[in-house]
Amino acid sequence: MAAPLLVIAAGGTGGHMFPAQALAEAMLGRGWRVRLSTDARGARYAGGFPEEVGIVETASATFARGGAAAKAVVPLRIAGGVMAAATRMMLDRPAIVVGFGGYPAIPAMSAAWALRLPRMIHEQNGVLGRVNEVFAGRVDAIACGTWPTGLPDGVEGVHTGNPVRAAVMERAGAPYIPPGDYPMSILVIGGSQGARVLSDVVPPAIAALPMDMLRHIRIAHQARGEDMERVAKYYADHAIDADVQPFFDDVPARMAEAQLVVSRAGASSIADISVIGRPSILIPYAAAAGDHQTANARGLVDAGAAILIPESALAVDALSEQIATVLSQPRGATLMAQAALAQGRADATERLVEMVEDLSGRK
Repeated sequence: MAAPLLVIAAGGTGGHMFPAQALAEAMLGRGWRVRLSTDARGARYAGGFPEEVGIVETASATFARGGAAAKAVVPLRIAGGVMAAATRMMLDRPAIVVGFGGYPAIPAMSAAWALRLPRMIHEQNGVLGRVNEVFAGRVDAIACGTWPTGLPDGVEGVHTGNPVRAAVMERAGAPYIPPGDYPMSILVIGGSQGARVLSDVVPPAIAALPMDMLRHIRIAHQARGEDMERVAKYYADHAIDADVQPFFDDVPARMAEAQLVVSRAGASSIADISVIGRPSILIPYAAAAGDHQTANARGLVDAGAAILIPESALAVDALSEQIATVLSQPRGATLMAQAALAQGRADATERLVEMVEDLSGRK
């Protein structure tokens, strides 16, 4: 008898793909088969998935991009994707379909609804994404990574937390070395696609630090490909030890070594910071739908684990002052690390797995 099949539907950013990867890893370990349904863009973020996961590119589209001609064919592309996903599901029936958001998740989730298969969604943020909002009333359960999560009237969610990848779990609660008169590391991350505003403001903010502090600092800065050269040059011109890359495939290791993390407030970043337990300065993405990144950050900020700087208030002097404050107070930085760890849900994957198995009837 074939092992039960889990179909994961997820879109093309790390925020959707990282928790999906965590679930895939856990379900494979329980003897399930796992298939990822995404599109070509999403497949580029699936490199960390175990090789046992079958990755199927399914046509999808969004009205948020392109001109009138591109928008006109969106319904046709989605319809074609739904038909392809439904055909695959009829040939190899999933025990459950789990959506993590993003428009590439539309075909598989629509097919699961049409075929009346057990189905659920996981929302990473404190505000439902557009796709998950569409399906919130059309699924059997909703798992929430951030709590509370704004849900439609009459719809209930279960707080599971945001699953983190195995590489993050390996460093869960890693001992924190407080800042001091020795080498210190600052990790700068802007989500899986980088953040231009961080590339504009962080380097001069670092350069403005007191020299007796700056001489101990090394930077790991994730910058967009088009910004990488100028960011690296700025650090080099100011004699700052910096590793600038468009994408770090070892973020958990770098985070575990860091005395401070400067980051956007994407759900996956928040989960990593809290599970590993590090002080952070969070700059929510101002254009995020429903200002969901500010909602994501609220738990760490209210716990005293993070400093929040709205993007509208982000300036070189203000950021430099906050960085200096954290790095000049070892006791305070340690308390921030401990508070972050207390906010983490290291068992989020197990909670999500339990929901999946309960809903599929395969527990």
